[in-house]
Amino acid sequence: MLDESPNVTLDTVLADLNRALTAGDIEAAVALFQDDCYWRDLAAITWNLKTVEGKAQVRDMLTAQLGAVKPRDFGQQAGETATQSGDVTEGWIRFETETGRGVGQIRLKNGRIWTLLTALDELKGHEEPKGLRRPMGAEHGHDRNRRTWKEKREAEATELGYTTQPYVLVIGGGQGGIGLGARLRQLGVPTIIIDRHERPGDQWRKRYKSLCLHDPVWYDHLPYIPFPENWPVFTPKDKIGDWLEYYTKVMELNYWSSTTAKKAVWDEAAKEWVVTVDRAGKEVVLRPKQLVLATGMSGKANVPVIPGQDVFKGEQQHSSQHPGPDAYKGKKVVVIGSNNSAHDICAALWEGGADVTMLQRSSTHIVRSDSLMEIGLGGLYSEQAVANGVTTRKADLIFASLPYHIMHEWQIPLYKQMKERDAAFYRALEDRGFMLDWGADGSGLFMKYLRRGSGYYIDVGACDLVIDGSIKLVSGKQITRLSETGVVLDDGTELPADLVVYATGYGSMNGWAADLISQEVADRVGKVWGLGSDTPKDPGPWEGEQRNMWKPTQVENLWFHGGNLHQSRHYSQYLSLQLKARLEGVPTPVYGLQEVHHRS
Repeated sequence: MLDESPNVTLDTVLADLNRALTAGDIEAAVALFQDDCYWRDLAAITWNLKTVEGKAQVRDMLTAQLGAVKPRDFGQQAGETATQSGDVTEGWIRFETETGRGVGQIRLKNGRIWTLLTALDELKGHEEPKGLRRPMGAEHGHDRNRRTWKEKREAEATELGYTTQPYVLVIGGGQGGIGLGARLRQLGVPTIIIDRHERPGDQWRKRYKSLCLHDPVWYDHLPYIPFPENWPVFTPKDKIGDWLEYYTKVMELNYWSSTTAKKAVWDEAAKEWVVTVDRAGKEVVLRPKQLVLATGMSGKANVPVIPGQDVFKGEQQHSSQHPGPDAYKGKKVVVIGSNNSAHDICAALWEGGADVTMLQRSSTHIVRSDSLMEIGLGGLYSEQAVANGVTTRKADLIFASLPYHIMHEWQIPLYKQMKERDAAFYRALEDRGFMLDWGADGSGLFMKYLRRGSGYYIDVGACDLVIDGSIKLVSGKQITRLSETGVVLDDGTELPADLVVYATGYGSMNGWAADLISQEVADRVGKVWGLGSDTPKDPGPWEGEQRNMWKPTQVENLWFHGGNLHQSRHYSQYLSLQLKARLEGVPTPVYGLQEVHHRS
């Protein structure tokens, strides 16, 4: 006979939680939690992306939100079975609030709540038209004034932004803006997405020609339309560009290409933004209520200021501007940087016949692609995970259920295993002089990405070229200046160069707000990205969520959206629901609005 005790244990705790919340007995609810507990909420209870830590913070959050939000009806999801490992019981939950329905995951330790994820899944009365609510499409019957689907779409495209205004304007039409636009479309939120490129997907097509996604296909699905089963594991840049273009069409997005946002001003009296855009050479003024900057965390190039840049006679490019290796056969190239873009560009230049040197100024975390897939991602995002019933949606929620404060504790053993598995590879890199690190606490790539968005390379072959000397390596040196003919280092060495590539990363996304709106508005927002982990490039204080991403900011009706394909897919749901609620006048009492932070 199956042991049902994990289900019974979980049902009992959820029933006790329901009774306490329904009765408004906050102390009884708090008593169900461990002292070292974590409640992560994605827009369901807090109308924010917020993690509260410890009983005192749980109490404070419930005191602020319980009366208005009325969370209730917590129970196990149908078809799911609670599991037990040691003293931890975990399971999938569903619940309701006054205005929405949610899902999540719970972990009990010794019978008390240790981690709790509550994620808003839909708004009551504003559910997406899918499944049994799927639209008919065909209009049966007779109507002399009938308009076809094509005619309706053409009319919408002609009117929106001119005779009618969008509720949401999304600036940036990469995977982030497109995915969010699809979510908003399904929720019936009038939205325009603008992008300066000529076609959707050009953000990928116009990058260096060797670029491929380093994350596997299971991690990279867009909302609603997963990649086909025969899609390659690692998608080439032009293929993902074509997919994004196709996606904008079939998801019926109002996507304005060849459009540049020139200026945005908040109209306090009308409570809306006034955004001046250049659409294919014609000025258009849009008046959206909500403004989303989906320009990507890797959007605003960080180009270092180095003495002599004005005297150097060769070419200089940021990695985002690098066209590829074709024009540089036989040329000497110095690539400044040692992370993903630097390795990709160096490898392509070597393949194209260039004499290429990588200048590594600080240590880099390296993880081999196959090891990352098998050890780091395999349990959640792989063909085996799908076979085990772990859908992409379920994988996203499992990942989201791990509190950032303790996530590194799960990551450290995985990267220790990778380090041991690939020990000979790492010895060869270090013997060549490459400076390696494993993150501030040995937690590896994911935590580095979440904390600072940089400092790593997923090896898909370039490291072998570093090891055998095909890519020349200079490490541990700093740049003094550029001469007419090269890069001069702090030991007096000069690296001859016909081309210098700055693979030096990107700045905080609030730089886009400074350019488009004002520095004063950017300062009111503060830094975008980082957790406040007090590790390199992610100084405290502790925030416990990505700063200013996918949630309300200190600037009214201004939002930031982006990240990798996984984050763009997953968090676009919660951002779209927050925007839909505001459109429909659903009360959205925000708890724990982030304080402004400027250190970087």
